[in-house]
Amino acid sequence: QVQLVESGGGLVQAGGSLRLTCAASGSIFSINAMGWYRQAPGMQRELVARITRGGSTNYADSVKGRFTISRDNAKNTGYLQMNSLKPEDTAVYYCNAGITPIGTITSMDYWGKGTLVTVSS
Repeated sequence: QVQLVESGGGLVQAGGSLRLTCAASGSIFSINAMGWYRQAPGMQRELVARITRGGSTNYADSVKGRFTISRDNAKNTGYLQMNSLKPEDTAVYYCNAGITPIGTITSMDYWGKGTLVTVSS
């Protein structure tokens, strides 16, 4: 069974930094694109950043220049380095990945349970 587990969230002051980690485990054949989404209270979930297996990235305009997404394919792990954090970055951050489980030929969409990031002013 495949699962994604996020870690690294917490409380930080504005201007500070956090590094989120997304660890994928289970019967994994391959991981395609990985992404980080966030959902603030009363808001819809939105894409923050995405990275392909080959390393191509894209970011939401609101985080460009401040956040960096990366991955370690050998460790089945993704990261989101968040710098110059702002109060409006406060949200639950979710990891998402397209994963092909062992024994299948179909990539399936998996989500973690989320990690809370709170940025105080």
